[in-house]
Amino acid sequence: MIVAGCTKGGFSQRTPGVLRYAINVAPTTFDPGKVQDVDTSDVITNIYEGLVAYGEKNTIEPRIAESYASLDNGKTWVFKIRHGVKFHNGREVTANDFSWTLDRNCSKDLASPTAPDYLSDIAGVEDRFTGKSDHIAGVKVIDPYTLKIELDQPRAYFLGKMTYPCAFALCKEAVGEGAIDSPKQAIGSGPFKLESYAPQQQINLVANKDYWAGAPTVERVERPVIKDASTRLVKFKSGDLDVLGLDRKDIEGVEQDPVLKSQLQFQPRPAVYYIGINQHEFPLFQNRKVRRAIAMAIDRTRIAKDLLGDMPIAHGLVSPGVIGYREDYQGLPYNPAGARAEMAEAGFPDGKGFPQVELAYRQGAGDSQICCEAVQQSLQQNLKIPVSVKTMEWGALLQARNKNKLQLYFLSWYADYLDPQNFLSFLFLSDAKLNHDGYKNAQFDALCKQADSITDESKRMELYHQAEDILVQDGARVPIYYQKDAILISPRVAGVRSNLFGQLPNTAVKVH
Repeated sequence: MIVAGCTKGGFSQRTPGVLRYAINVAPTTFDPGKVQDVDTSDVITNIYEGLVAYGEKNTIEPRIAESYASLDNGKTWVFKIRHGVKFHNGREVTANDFSWTLDRNCSKDLASPTAPDYLSDIAGVEDRFTGKSDHIAGVKVIDPYTLKIELDQPRAYFLGKMTYPCAFALCKEAVGEGAIDSPKQAIGSGPFKLESYAPQQQINLVANKDYWAGAPTVERVERPVIKDASTRLVKFKSGDLDVLGLDRKDIEGVEQDPVLKSQLQFQPRPAVYYIGINQHEFPLFQNRKVRRAIAMAIDRTRIAKDLLGDMPIAHGLVSPGVIGYREDYQGLPYNPAGARAEMAEAGFPDGKGFPQVELAYRQGAGDSQICCEAVQQSLQQNLKIPVSVKTMEWGALLQARNKNKLQLYFLSWYADYLDPQNFLSFLFLSDAKLNHDGYKNAQFDALCKQADSITDESKRMELYHQAEDILVQDGARVPIYYQKDAILISPRVAGVRSNLFGQLPNTAVKVH
């Protein structure tokens, strides 16, 4: 059947069996060992698969591993690999593929921005990453269908880390020696195959008929690259897109449209949007009073409630949906007078003598622009410090962040796994590889290292709460709001599955 129509909220002629939804930025990579952004990960999780994954109930479920068990109080993990799981080239996936993948992703030559940290709890990862060893000592292949992983010590959150793309199985003969940079190398075992990619234009996926859990119910998934939010909305209205994540500025208009309003859903995400304060690039940010002044000078209520349409205000750095999140936590309140006092004590009364700073955000992100302009206004009005706002292409922004080259910047941190460790020690330990802001606090380090190494949940949460308090009071970052997605789903689409992390692989989708 072909569904036709050209009225407001109707559909243009479309081929059934094809799911079409935009990706807001060009994919940064097709390599699970290199990916570090949410948009690209959404594509990759349809192509590749790991031992375990989060399911619809936000709990970790077996995937390529049919079962798993922890030994030695959580220090050792044994995964049993399913028989008959095949890569897209037809070869069966075995424990050796996971061993090779983990070695490859932690190699010094690949220079993965994620694997050395996400996999750092495995014994021997540091030696592999520094080139002291050609194999991760803690990864052992017992037989073709049994993989044993030994950690440096018990880690209550470890299984969550194994849901991240850098732990997805890769096909050695397809990947070759370097990074994955072409569709022919992107051979996974997931429900869809990467058919083609026209750079900056469109990603095409086709159903994997031999997928171990059954062939997807949709034949193709097409992901046009559409960076402009208004263009995406127009294409949804015309029927050229089936699913759409809305910018906040477009919600009011959609809610006033009787047809579109019925297709609108709101879904909370375990993510915090924040202002990063880089002590590497701007030595004045090493002054705790300066950071606290910035945090107290920003009117997050105005940003979240008035400008972005009733987003949840963030007072802490651990987001809702994550174990240990504190709904009543108040953090550092908006206090312009207190902010000015902190800045005066730091030696800059009324902003005198404070040099101009730059606040960077992602190009084409309307919500980010609104937030950054409001932050600029708050800092100039309340502290009288000069702030310029700069937009950057997504890949360039990530590269600059990775190289610690940004001063102030607006980004989000989406949970990779639903544990406070992912928001605290993972990012802010003095020696954490993802600590791009140069934050250091010995008391914070001690609390986190203790929490990271015990399995008693109530004790862990108590320690993490103390650690989060230190971060917030130190102005390590400025939390602004928590994410709540606004999503349009066409009535011609059924079977879209999701969880707190977003849309799950499109295995059950039907498009009429």
